[in-house]
Amino acid sequence: MGYGYSLKKGIKNAKNNTIVTTDADSTYPFESVLEMLKVKKQGFDLVVGARTGKNYRESFLKSILRRILRRFVEFISGKKIKDINSGLRVYDKKTVEKFFPRLCDSFSFSTSQTLAYLMNSLFVTYVDIPYNKRKGKSKVKLLKDSCICMKYILESGIYYNPIKVFSLLSFICVVLSGIGFLFSHFARIQAGYILGIGGLLVSVIVFSIGLLAVLLKQIMDK
Repeated sequence: MGYGYSLKKGIKNAKNNTIVTTDADSTYPFESVLEMLKVKKQGFDLVVGARTGKNYRESFLKSILRRILRRFVEFISGKKIKDINSGLRVYDKKTVEKFFPRLCDSFSFSTSQTLAYLMNSLFVTYVDIPYNKRKGKSKVKLLKDSCICMKYILESGIYYNPIKVFSLLSFICVVLSGIGFLFSHFARIQAGYILGIGGLLVSVIVFSIGLLAVLLKQIMDK
């Protein structure tokens, strides 16, 4: 049923409030949990093991996709994130259960949890850990799961901070409109001006939808 679904079921059946999650492929040094538990006692809601080392970087494509996802979440949350989807985490059962409806059932569970905590003004911190060589074969499909992850980030962004997402989309429309105007000016093609004006109109509409989304969220939160 999925990585996130399994974690949710395990958390629901846990008898204690303090939850530690990790992967079973020997990539995470479980001895680091002792330090993470000490850090959590300082008042943090979520302590994440920030992966380091050559095994974490892996392929060039994976590194690029991971960076894109992290930058996008940092943009939405307005917070610096060292490791967005590390599987080694320490947190409270009673806190994470509040966000279960918004947390992904697939490999994006960790990403959606990080975003949910940050967007609800909870305290998140990171402890650097070495990332070991994986035993066994990963079930993650890089492009497919990256697209699914981006989908959940967009959904979370629209739910928690809609104006930022729609402002970004509106800005993209303005940039494309500007490119259309420049292209028409230098290439002497009239159609580019029409597309440019259309892009500006679309940007206004998109931004207006963002304002409506903010109003709708305020109504839902009451």
